[in-house]
Amino acid sequence: MPIIVNLDVMMAKRKMSSQELAEKVGITTANLSILKTGKAKAVRFSTLEKICEILDCQPGDILEFQKIEIIEEQ
Repeated sequence: MPIIVNLDVMMAKRKMSSQELAEKVGITTANLSILKTGKAKAVRFSTLEKICEILDCQPGDILEFQKIEIIEEQ
């Protein structure tokens, strides 16, 4: 998937556990885990806003686009 989620990196920098962040954001730890592992198909802007507010970061600190190059065989 070309969207990389660096939420665990930001949480480590802020020394915050998944349970603590989930409680402050108002989501379940299971949903936070789905987001952290990059398995989420979508994230609400309100959730992203709250995460950024709590972790004192920008959305770009959490989400990263990584281009996938397709190699054609000749």
